[in-house]
Amino acid sequence: MRHLMSPLDFSVEELDKLMDLANDMEANRAKYAHACEGKTLATLFYEPSTRTRLSHEAAMFNLGGNVLGFSSADSSSAAKGESVSDTIRMASCYADICAMRHPKEGAPMVACRHAAIPVINAGDGGHQHPTQTLTDLLTIRSLKGRLGNMTIGLCGDLKFGRTVHSLIHALVRYPGIRFVLISPEELRLPSYIRADVLDKHQVPYEEVVRLEDALPKLDLLYMTRVQKERFFNEEDYVRMKDFYILDAKKMELAPEDMYVLHPLPRVNEISVEIDDDPRAAYFKQAQYGVYIRMALILTLLEIEV
Repeated sequence: MRHLMSPLDFSVEELDKLMDLANDMEANRAKYAHACEGKTLATLFYEPSTRTRLSHEAAMFNLGGNVLGFSSADSSSAAKGESVSDTIRMASCYADICAMRHPKEGAPMVACRHAAIPVINAGDGGHQHPTQTLTDLLTIRSLKGRLGNMTIGLCGDLKFGRTVHSLIHALVRYPGIRFVLISPEELRLPSYIRADVLDKHQVPYEEVVRLEDALPKLDLLYMTRVQKERFFNEEDYVRMKDFYILDAKKMELAPEDMYVLHPLPRVNEISVEIDDDPRAAYFKQAQYGVYIRMALILTLLEIEV
């Protein structure tokens, strides 16, 4: 039995196979419409979510399966003090596979040690968000035709942004990757990721504060929101939340083939006037999230079509 805790749980070759399957699902929806008949996905979401929870559910429904679960800790027995290990033991009685989101780092890892079914880490605190990373990789490969040899700008909350942390871990395995880290001093990428991931793999990167300085040199811009739920006080959040706003004027500085990605939800870090720009790919990115999660569910359940 296999779980997904980190994007590194799959080799580059396995990721290619997973993305090939997702692309085939996009092109041949009917072929997979009954692949998971009789199977059930449990969505155990201790933290609010729209895209991640709904895309897992949509993926299972598209495969002909069923879904059960909860959308907040308050609506589960966690509110009564039930442990993660006991909850996953119960879910293993009711479902064939589980997607778990939890505010505490490592909670899905605890779950997979006690589970009798495959567990998907759907985000744990500020640590990892591997299914978002799979979505990002599929989006980049589908739009750019490759996953190597490009300069990627990561902008916004690089300190707490688990999507950024997971994406860096995944992309350093591809040749010719360069990063431009765009953030205020207070939200810089943690030193352990710079040392243990970027420096260790000899991946070139630069850190800048101004988004305008980075835009002309990018093949891809990955925007993130400043996450209110990760701040310890309101004052720090208010001071940082509008630090970066991508608008039409700034986009004039970007190359014609530079795509903009965002894990969503956005607050106001991307102006709505960007939505009609052909380089705005964040809603397309959300659609790719359904296909890659369909492919992941089939792969973890070891179902071949």
